[in-house]
Amino acid sequence: MTTALTRTGWERGRLDARGGPSKLLFGRMYEDASVELNAFPAGGRVFCIASAGCTAMKLALHHDVVAVDINPVQLAYAQHRFVGERGRRGVAERIMRIARTFAPLAGWWPSTVRAFLDLDDPGEQLAYWRRHLNTRRFRVAMDSLFSMPALRTIYASSFLTFLPPNFGAVMRGRMERCFARHPNRTNAYAHALLLGELSFETPPPEARNIRVVHADAATFLEQEPTGSFDGFTLSNILDGVDSAYQRRLLAAVKRTAAPGAIVVLRSFREPSADLPANHAAEDAAMLWGIINIGPATAL
Repeated sequence: MTTALTRTGWERGRLDARGGPSKLLFGRMYEDASVELNAFPAGGRVFCIASAGCTAMKLALHHDVVAVDINPVQLAYAQHRFVGERGRRGVAERIMRIARTFAPLAGWWPSTVRAFLDLDDPGEQLAYWRRHLNTRRFRVAMDSLFSMPALRTIYASSFLTFLPPNFGAVMRGRMERCFARHPNRTNAYAHALLLGELSFETPPPEARNIRVVHADAATFLEQEPTGSFDGFTLSNILDGVDSAYQRRLLAAVKRTAAPGAIVVLRSFREPSADLPANHAAEDAAMLWGIINIGPATAL
C-alpha cells in the first residue's frame, strides 16, 4: 500500500478555484449507464464512483455495488437518492441553466429545440440539426462559451488543462455524433442538456443494498483485498488529477481486480491515435471524448 501524497482536483468538492465548503456538484449523472450494463457480466462486485448515484442504482439491479466519493456532500446526496429521496439540481445544472438563457440569441428558441427533441429518427435529427440549430450564430456562441478565458471564470485550472483546443468545435462535433446515432425522443440526456428537463429515476429496491463509502478512490482501493472487484466504473475521475495520483489509482485498480475484471473510464479529452477502441459514440449523453472499456490487466 502506498501513502504518497498525490493530488486530485475532486477533493475540494468544488468546480471553481474559490475557497469554501464542498458543494453538490451534480444533481444527476451525464453518463449513459447502458455502457456499463453492456460491459459488465451480471452478478459481479462493482466499484463505482458515486457522483449523483444514477449509475450505481442501475448497476444495483444486477451487481453488488460499492459507491465511493471523495465529496461528502455529493455522497450524502447519492445515499439519499438510494432510499427514494427526490433529486435536485447541483452546480453543473445551474451553470447549464445560465448558459441556456442565452440560447435564443443563437436562434435556439424553446419551441425549436422541443421540436428537435420530439424526433426519433437519427437521419431526420441530423438534417434538422444542420438546418436549424448548428447555425453560424450558434457556432460563434459555442466558441465563446467554451473558450479558455470563459471557462476559467467557472472552473479551476485542474479541470481545464487537459481540454482540447477549439473546445467549442469539439463539443459541437460530439453533439452531432450523438444526434446521428441516438433517438432524441427517448434520450433523457439530450432533454436535460438542451432544455434542462431533468428526470430522476425511482430507485430499485436493490439500491438500498449499495455500500456507500466516503473516501478518495485510490485510498479506498488500496485498503481492499486483492482481486475483490469484477468491474470498475471510474467516471472521468482522471480529469483533474495529477500524474502521480493517476498511477496510484490505476495500480490500485489492477491489484483489486478479479480475473477478467472490466474497467470503464470516461474523459473529456480527445482520443489519441494509439487508443485501440473508443466507445464514446455509444454514450447517449454526448459529452465524452473518450470512453475506454477494457480489462483491468491492460491498464
